[in-house]
Amino acid sequence: MMEFKMKENGFQGEFEFGTLDVSGNEEFGFRPFQLLVSSVAVCSGGVLRKVLEKKRITYDDITIQADVTRNEAGANEVTDIHLHFNIVGSSASDQQIEKSLEIAKRNCPIVQSVKDSIQVTESFKQM
Repeated sequence: MMEFKMKENGFQGEFEFGTLDVSGNEEFGFRPFQLLVSSVAVCSGGVLRKVLEKKRITYDDITIQADVTRNEAGANEVTDIHLHFNIVGSSASDQQIEKSLEIAKRNCPIVQSVKDSIQVTESFKQM
């Protein structure tokens, strides 16, 4: 169970790694949408790493850029997240990376949790 205690300008949770401050005002903590997008991006990236390792595909580095679309006419909810993976020093073909991203998307629990309400798309560039 997670517990979040109300503070003057948001909420705070204590976890094994440390304290997490969450607030609608980024002067006082991470904004909820930032945590949502971070969860989708980092989960996808972590699963992709495992897929590449299982396939014995080597690489030097991966960075992920997340482009977020929100519905300002509604509750400003997140409607789309596009993840762009920059993969440095990969030994794989573009087809192998595409296949690996498909597998990662199917096996990322966070993407699977939001797939019916948020459209998550991916692209990549090998560098």
